[in-house]
Amino acid sequence: MIKNNLLNIESLIARLGLEQGFRVADLGCGAFGYFTFLLAKFVGKSGKIYAVDIIKDSLEAIKKRARIENLSQIETIWSDLEVVGGANIKSDSLDSVLLINVLHQSEKKINILKECMRILKPGGKVLLVEWNEKDSPFILSSVNKVSRDEIKRLSSFLNIKIEDEFQAGEYHYGMLLSK
Repeated sequence: MIKNNLLNIESLIARLGLEQGFRVADLGCGAFGYFTFLLAKFVGKSGKIYAVDIIKDSLEAIKKRARIENLSQIETIWSDLEVVGGANIKSDSLDSVLLINVLHQSEKKINILKECMRILKPGGKVLLVEWNEKDSPFILSSVNKVSRDEIKRLSSFLNIKIEDEFQAGEYHYGMLLSK
């Protein structure tokens, strides 16, 4: 079981029901690609994983590791997720999208959710994980935290279906959204 000390990555990914050949984006993948590399194993060589981030050095690190591990199904994409249409991914083309610890970093949450829905196929799923309201071991202002209620409000406004809500770790909650 792969853990990054805060999240059980395998159990979170299992909620998506991924299969060989699926196309998935890890939005805000970060420098280590905790989810990206495990996703590549789930979808196999016939699938596609888009590792998307705004920090070019993070994408270079992922690209280098993917090359070393011969994971040709991983493609890195530089994007500002706050710009709807900014990710160079075809609309209605993905089976799943991961949005892990991203929304609290933005004041344009609605644009990020719109971008998720733009690239997701009808019936596709978004795995969203954010910091919960209780104290965490990191200094994260409660002003920046995104409440479940805010996600519900934004989802309702954008006509996004909430399939499931769950505790995603000691300091996180999760939601499974669908288009």
